[in-house]
Amino acid sequence: MTCMCMSRRRFLMTAAMATGLGGAAMGAELPRVIAGIRLPTTATGDAAVALARTASPEFLFNHALRTYVFAALLAGADGQQFDEEAIFIACCLHDLGLVARFRTPDRPFELDGAFAAKDFLAERGFDAKRSELVVEAIAFHTSPLAELRPPEVSMVGEGAGADVFGSGLKKLKPGQVDDVVAALPRLGFKTQFEAALVDYCTAKPRAAIGTWTDAFCRSHNHDFAFPTIEARLAAAPFKE
Repeated sequence: MTCMCMSRRRFLMTAAMATGLGGAAMGAELPRVIAGIRLPTTATGDAAVALARTASPEFLFNHALRTYVFAALLAGADGQQFDEEAIFIACCLHDLGLVARFRTPDRPFELDGAFAAKDFLAERGFDAKRSELVVEAIAFHTSPLAELRPPEVSMVGEGAGADVFGSGLKKLKPGQVDDVVAALPRLGFKTQFEAALVDYCTAKPRAAIGTWTDAFCRSHNHDFAFPTIEARLAAAPFKE
């Protein structure tokens, strides 16, 4: 790693550690209703919570749950009906690709999370059509191409966007955002999430090419020669 990349990474990781917010809190019981949204209580949903909780650092686990609550609130504001259990599972598992346990050498983190969810649901005999919804919602959660899929597929991305960037929060009622954050604290989310993305970019930069994290990874990993469209176009095996 270059000094520039590593110094940035070390700074972010050190800042995150200094907050004392490392690993998931295993014993804490989740609230069942947050900002008027009831968290589904099913065997598979509870198993998804357990998997996300044991696999993820606490800040990422809380983000996954906030993603569901925000997704459900935004769907309610738009009058959209959805499969609560399936979307809850998708939100719980949508960032598994960012943790070492589920990270493959070459796939984007969105696909790593989607395949992890697919295996998780297959092991539990979850309905095939609903499993497809979960997998697509995770795989497309950072992609504008989700608009080509059924509206439910976009919900994980909308919930995550609300939590990461504040997208769509103006649609919500006064106090709802505060209620969500009070129930599921952010735990230094901005610094810790950026650190997780830097770690992902450092571990497998090629996986980010053409994805949501492409530009971010190019600016945070200066040891990897990212191909450009111009270079790839020029190298195509044709005369013109």
